[in-house]
Amino acid sequence: MEKEKTILVDVWNCFLTEDGVNKDMHEMLEEFPNKKILLTNADDDDKKRFNMFNMPYELFTMEHNPDKVDPVYYEKMFEHFGLKAEDVVYFEHNSDAVKSAESLGIDTLHYDKGKKDLQEIKSFLVENL
Repeated sequence: MEKEKTILVDVWNCFLTEDGVNKDMHEMLEEFPNKKILLTNADDDDKKRFNMFNMPYELFTMEHNPDKVDPVYYEKMFEHFGLKAEDVVYFEHNSDAVKSAESLGIDTLHYDKGKKDLQEIKSFLVENL
C-alpha cells in the first residue's frame, strides 16, 4: 500500500497573513485527510509578531538557519519527520524557496499570493496526492 502523502504548507503569505489564518485556505485544506505541516523560517520573535501560536497544524521552522531558499532546510525537515521527497507535496509563495524544494524532487506549486487562487492549489493537490 502506498504511503499517504503529507501536505507541506507555506505559512507566511499563504496560510497566515496580517489578517490571521486564511480561513478559506484552511477550509480547503480540511477537505483532504492528509497530514499537513506548516513550513516557516520564523524565529521566536517572528512567531510572536505574526501570532504563529495555536496553529491547526504542526509548525516546522529552522529559525532562519537555514531559510527555505536553502535545500538543507528541507533535508532537515525530512529528517525531523521521517519523510522523503516522494512523501510530500508543497505549495509556497516564494519563488526561490520553490526552486530550492524542487531541487530535491519535491512536487511544488508556486502560489501567487496576489491571485489568491485556492482552486489552483486544490487542483494541484488532487493531481499530486
